[in-house]
Amino acid sequence: MSEIQNILRLLKNTREEEILVEMEKSFENISIQQSEWYKKSEFFCPSGCGECCRDFEPDLLECEALYMAAWLLENQPEVAKKIAEGIFPYPRFKGCQFWIENQSYHCSIYGGRAFICRLFGACGNKNKDGEIVFKPCKFYSSDKLAQYKIPLSHRQYSKMEIEEIFGILPPVMSDLMELSLSFNPGTQKTELIRDILPKEVRKLQWIISMNNKENYTEI
Repeated sequence: MSEIQNILRLLKNTREEEILVEMEKSFENISIQQSEWYKKSEFFCPSGCGECCRDFEPDLLECEALYMAAWLLENQPEVAKKIAEGIFPYPRFKGCQFWIENQSYHCSIYGGRAFICRLFGACGNKNKDGEIVFKPCKFYSSDKLAQYKIPLSHRQYSKMEIEEIFGILPPVMSDLMELSLSFNPGTQKTELIRDILPKEVRKLQWIISMNNKENYTEI
């Protein structure tokens, strides 16, 4: 089921609705491929870690910011209204504006998170020769890595090694991104969350108001 069902209804027959539907299809595709990797490899991020997000603020393409704005308007409307004014719930000089220190699961917008947040740690990459490679996250415990049937370390593994250790190849970040971004409405230019998200929230608020003039309730 869609996490932005009401927003999609309010955006019916708009270009924004089309983009958001495609975004959800992309997220579902990522989830399916990662589920296979998790199931067969048994290689999971430690529960409640969040270290990769502590000092990292994603920069977003327009389609990512659009989905994040829609998710907030649907699931955290009061937060979305504040963000439209440039006020974030967990403002930080460095790092993501939605990362919470004193909470087991640190992301406060998990369902609306960006592509990189969905992909990091559960995807491989391609080397200069186009071969799939995989490197465990630098925050992954060395003790836990050493517990695999073939002990791992924080180095890059080749396709042959990955298949031998895990019995499956991970989804490839560049491939998933290429498929997912074909419908991005603008250029490939990106902006930090703190810069692009307020604009996208305001844009969606305006489009929804214009698309529902007769029965508009501010969101």
